[in-house]
Amino acid sequence: MKQRIFTLAAGILLLATFSLPRFAFADAQRGTLVSEETIRIGPSADTAKLGEAERGQELIILDTSRDWIHVEAILVAPSREEGATDEEAEGKTITGWVSAKGFVSSTTQDGDRILFGEAADSEDQASSRRGRRDAARDAMRLYYRVYDLMPASPLAAEALYRAADIRWQVDRADIMTRPSARQRDSYMRGQMKEEWMKLVIKKYPGTKWADLAAFRLIENKLCGEWEGLSKCPDKEADLYENYAKEHPQSPSAPEALYNAAWRRSALIEIYKTEPNQKKAAESKDRALSLAQKIVSQYLQSDWAYRAERLIFYLQQGIPTYGSASD
Repeated sequence: MKQRIFTLAAGILLLATFSLPRFAFADAQRGTLVSEETIRIGPSADTAKLGEAERGQELIILDTSRDWIHVEAILVAPSREEGATDEEAEGKTITGWVSAKGFVSSTTQDGDRILFGEAADSEDQASSRRGRRDAARDAMRLYYRVYDLMPASPLAAEALYRAADIRWQVDRADIMTRPSARQRDSYMRGQMKEEWMKLVIKKYPGTKWADLAAFRLIENKLCGEWEGLSKCPDKEADLYENYAKEHPQSPSAPEALYNAAWRRSALIEIYKTEPNQKKAAESKDRALSLAQKIVSQYLQSDWAYRAERLIFYLQQGIPTYGSASD
C-alpha cells in the first residue's frame, strides 16, 4: 500500500488517545457506524440530542426498537498510556439511541467489506486538500473496527496494519515538527507509538503486513542529524541490512537494501573526514554489493533503477553525501 500524506486538521492529534479495546463488554454485541449519526434520548428524531456518534466509533448494543438502536457509544476510549489524565483514563461514553441505517456489526452480511470500503474512502478523503475534516481519524477507527469486530475476516490483517499505519504517520508528522527531531540520538526525541504495529506482528506473524509493520518500527531507531559522524549511518545501515535478511519476502525488502546501500555510500565521504581511508574503501565495496543485490533480485522495481543510479555514482566517484554532493 502506498503511503498516504494526510491533511492534518485541528484536533487530529487526539488519535493518540484512541487506545486498544476494552474487555468489559466482550460478550455484548458490538458494532459501529459508516456515517455520522446523532445520539438521541429516545428512539425518535423528535427527541432531544445528546451528542454525535462518528464513523468507526465503538457502539455497545443495549436494546433495539424498529429502526433505532439503544447503544453505549464509546466516544473516547479509556487510555492506559503513561501520563494520562484522570479524564483520559476514564474515557467518555454516551448512552442513547441512534438510527440503525448506517449501523454495521459482526453479523452484517459483508460487514467487513463495507467497513473496509468506508475506511478506504475516508483515507482517500484524508489525503485530499478538500477532504472531509478528521477523515484520517475516521479511516483509522474504521480499519481498526474491521479487525476488532471481525478478526476472522480475510481483510482483518490488512485493516489492522492500515489502522496502525495511519496512527504512525500522524504521530510522525507531529514528532518531526518538534526541535527534538533534529537530535542525533533517537532516544532524545519523541517516539511513534509502537503498540499497534507490534500487535500486527503478534497477531499475523509471517504475513506481508507483519513484515511492513516491522519495517515501520525501524524509524524509531533512526538518528535525527548525523552531524557528519559515522556512528549513525553505520548503525542505520546495519538495521536495514538485518531487516532485509530477516524479511526477504517483504514488499519493503528492496527499499531496506537501498537505504542500507545509500548509507554505506554516505560513509565513504564521512570516513574520509575522520580520516579512515580503509573504512571508506570498505564502505564503497559494501554499498556496491548491496546496490547490485537490489538490481539482481528486484529487477522490475523502482528501487532497482535507483540502485543502478547509485552504482553509477559509486563507480564514477561522485559523492552522495556532504557538501561535495550538492
